[in-house]
Amino acid sequence: MKTEIKKPLLIVIIIVVLLIVGYLAWTQLTTKDFGEGFVNGNGRIEATEINVSTKLAARIEKILVQEGDFVEKGQPLVIMQTDVLEQQLNEARAQLQQAISNEVNAKAQLALKMSDKAAIEAVVLQRKSDLDLANRRLKRSTPLHRSGAVSAQIYDDDLASVNSAKAAVTAAEAQVAVAEAAIQAAEANVTSASYASKAAQATIDRIQADINDSTLIATVHGRVQYKISQVGEVLGGGGKVLNVVDLNDVYLTFFLPETVAGKVRLGDEVRMVLDVFPDLAIPAYVSYVASVAQFTPKTVETKSERQKLMFRVKAQIKPELLNCYLEQIKTGVPGVAWLKLDKQAAWPAELSNLVPMCNKD
Repeated sequence: MKTEIKKPLLIVIIIVVLLIVGYLAWTQLTTKDFGEGFVNGNGRIEATEINVSTKLAARIEKILVQEGDFVEKGQPLVIMQTDVLEQQLNEARAQLQQAISNEVNAKAQLALKMSDKAAIEAVVLQRKSDLDLANRRLKRSTPLHRSGAVSAQIYDDDLASVNSAKAAVTAAEAQVAVAEAAIQAAEANVTSASYASKAAQATIDRIQADINDSTLIATVHGRVQYKISQVGEVLGGGGKVLNVVDLNDVYLTFFLPETVAGKVRLGDEVRMVLDVFPDLAIPAYVSYVASVAQFTPKTVETKSERQKLMFRVKAQIKPELLNCYLEQIKTGVPGVAWLKLDKQAAWPAELSNLVPMCNKD
């Protein structure tokens, strides 16, 4: 009986000892001073979060992924109902066909008006020819009438023929002007019909774009964190369906005092040590340094309570390293970021055991 009682007790003691040793090792690493060339700050692993949202108000028809799934850029994630859009598309297509028919009719009317003008211009030429003939007859009969060789009746008839021919020419030319006005009106109708066709086609393109946008796709290579909405729910424009983490944009945010922040440059080397892997260092680089100091968040530990105002610094992990450990990436994991200010300094042994890079073809 005593032996049975001692075994669980021994296991508990071993676990407690291991926890204490691990804690002491971690505390030693996080509080250790590697010299003036190195500074550190506490933080948590973060990643850019993207909300997959609707463009238009609609009902969710299908969600094609589950929480925790990895998704590729361009992969369909959610399908929204498009029944109304499909009907609008059919209506727009019918309007396009009507607009095309109107454009064809307008062009036919233009051709007819141009043909009418050509016919009227031919009449004008005929009337001018008649006027020319009448003028020549009058020119011959005038001296003969003066000499008494022809009667006054013949002269009067020739004169009347000239006046009649002039009136016919004037009337024909007026008809040409009317025909030209009709052509201009027909051309305006053709232009209007053409614009109507283009407008109908633009409406089709817009509705088709809305239908395409009703299939929500992944804009990044990432992982689905959680569902915000469920199948069957009706969302307004901009309604959120899924939350996706961008696995190519993972970083650790930490804070440094003003005495150090001024020395930090973009691209400076950083080594991260996470609580879950205290024996491994993750290589990173400084991708952002705040230009304005801020109050330190309560979740961030500082060496002194007097350090209320700190500068926010972001240590970015390179995408090629992230691609090796996609399934291991977890946001919210606490850790320490060590920053090397002196480029000539060598990393200490405690920070030299780097996470290995994989070979992906």
